[in-house]
Amino acid sequence: MRIADKMNYDQVNAGLQKNRSDLSNLQNQAATQKRINKPSDDPLAATRLLATRTDLQGAQQFIKNINQAKSFVEFSEQSLAEMGDIIMRAKELAISQANDASANEGTRRSTAAEIEQLRGQAIQVANRKMGDRFLFGGFRTNTAPFTPDGDYLGDGGEIQVAINRESKVPMNVPGNRVFLGESREARAPRVPEPSMDDTPGRNEPKVPVREPASQFPELRPSPPQPEGPRAHEQKVAENISETWRSGGTNVFRVLSDLEVSLRANSKEGVQEALDRLDSALAQVVVARSEIGTRMSTLNSASENLSKGVVENKSLASSLEDVDTFELVSELNKSESTLKASLASSSKLIQPSLLDFLR
Repeated sequence: MRIADKMNYDQVNAGLQKNRSDLSNLQNQAATQKRINKPSDDPLAATRLLATRTDLQGAQQFIKNINQAKSFVEFSEQSLAEMGDIIMRAKELAISQANDASANEGTRRSTAAEIEQLRGQAIQVANRKMGDRFLFGGFRTNTAPFTPDGDYLGDGGEIQVAINRESKVPMNVPGNRVFLGESREARAPRVPEPSMDDTPGRNEPKVPVREPASQFPELRPSPPQPEGPRAHEQKVAENISETWRSGGTNVFRVLSDLEVSLRANSKEGVQEALDRLDSALAQVVVARSEIGTRMSTLNSASENLSKGVVENKSLASSLEDVDTFELVSELNKSESTLKASLASSSKLIQPSLLDFLR
């Protein structure tokens, strides 16, 4: 086979281009300290690296969610602790005014003023907000959940926070459960289920048929209201029975009834308020324990995610970071190879047509 000068030139040129390309890649790795700068460098490792980075970004977002939820939960727990102190103070005052040996009409009236202040503080705690969101309003975090009279304007919704791909934790406690003693299902937001029946009028709300008035308690004639000194005692008894029927204790109503009993100089009303204050305090303690459980869950999830972030970063580093000592060795080797190729190529393609004409 005849070896032409062009073949020698092409072979030399291809060898030099390969050496320069290898040297350029090594210099790029030295500049970025990364072994993989494009997917073609190592397709398999690049695929694993992309999956690792996706998991890392997800874990970092979950950590942000958890940190925000922890701040919300911690502030809620502090508010409930303050509410517990208010109830304890009201109980101390009630105990001091529950007998005639250490109390009289004047002391009870002065104590009623302090109970009124405590009730105002309780309303303020229930309307506490973090940033621009109220703590105890359920999903309605933009408006104050309680009126000055203690009426609840929020709902029973719990704001769920994702702590990983499979789990969510509520970060709030609705105020109707903590301060009014309502059940979890009360005031919960409900979405009406669509019906598949297209018959006209089938999905319209049905108007109940009017029953005899005797079957509707609200239509029965109200019993005559008692008059005289026993009126307050009966009112307190009715409130107690209503509270127990609802399954909880209305904290604001307890404080309000205690204030009324003190102003009316009713020893029996003050004594009855003691048990209700215990129930209110237990209700707040249960809510605090629930929040404590959530805080423990958030801390555990945060620790697990932090460990996962470290492991993902370590795996990503092992996949894409370059070995410095190996890189320096390969860089020196590539430079020496290029110099040797240039020296040998200059001798190989040195003869030309003019050399043959001489």
